[in-house]
Amino acid sequence: MDAVVKPLHSIKPAHVPVIRPSREEAEEAVRVLLRWAGDDPSREGLLDTPKRVTKAYGELFGGYREDAREHLERVFEEVEGYDDMVLVRDITFASHCEHHMVPFVGKAHIAYYPAEGVVGLSKLARVVETYARRLQTQETMTAQITEAIDSVLKPRGIAVMIEAEHMCMSMRGIQKQGASTVTSQFTGVFRDDPTEQVRFYTLLRGFR
Repeated sequence: MDAVVKPLHSIKPAHVPVIRPSREEAEEAVRVLLRWAGDDPSREGLLDTPKRVTKAYGELFGGYREDAREHLERVFEEVEGYDDMVLVRDITFASHCEHHMVPFVGKAHIAYYPAEGVVGLSKLARVVETYARRLQTQETMTAQITEAIDSVLKPRGIAVMIEAEHMCMSMRGIQKQGASTVTSQFTGVFRDDPTEQVRFYTLLRGFR
């Protein structure tokens, strides 16, 4: 029997382990960037900037040290037979574009139909936060949130929608402030039944 060869676009690239530099190396890299920008890292106002930047990066990109799925491991099964949609909307986040390393900020909306129980509502926000605190594209982040929820909760359907403004578009380049980007992904009943998507959007917008 001939071997089955997957198309190249369907094969996920292997992740090469990242060797983190020392704090001293990171701080020196900041000094190099300051000089490249045209400033003097030895002047008084910038003396502690490398330390501050590396500390800030530890917070802004803390999602690399977390597994989003761990936030979803505790499921509550005693919900008195509730099996309708659960929607958490307006989960604010701030992430950074992996192309220019400038922020994009917005809101995530997540809905799912429980199968065997529900998860604590704050845990969905923690999933968003984990993926937001990495270098990202909005499209990838939407898919990652969906996949994490699906792999752990295995609900009957998931709807994820993200609305964000990208500073790489408003601060540089074309410089169009206020433009927003919307991405969405549906699984299960949301994907198979268009009326469920309508209901999702109605609940999302109907009470504003």
